[in-house]
Amino acid sequence: QVQLVESGGGLVQAGGSLRLSCTASGSIVSINDMGWHRQAPGKQREWVATISNGGRTNYAESVKGRFTISRDNAKNTVYLQMNSLKPEDTAVYYCHAVLRRLYSVGYQDYWGQGTQVTVSS
Repeated sequence: QVQLVESGGGLVQAGGSLRLSCTASGSIVSINDMGWHRQAPGKQREWVATISNGGRTNYAESVKGRFTISRDNAKNTVYLQMNSLKPEDTAVYYCHAVLRRLYSVGYQDYWGQGTQVTVSS
């Protein structure tokens, strides 16, 4: 079994900051990309940021310059530092990992359960 567990969501005023964490656990052999997506009420889930196992990062234009993704490979953990938050950042944030399980052949996508981020104006 593999689990991705997020933490760090909450309520913050516009202009504030939050830091999300997500740890992957279970029978994991290796992790490739890790990242974050989000889904606002009434909207489709959208990609936010990705980081490779080598540390290469990519960001959606809407968060570039405000959000920073990082990871600790020893802890199978990915972080999302969110600064200068805006009300339009309000969403459920989902952690994502592309990983290989013990006894499996290839890499598969795994998702966390989501953590709510609410930004008040």
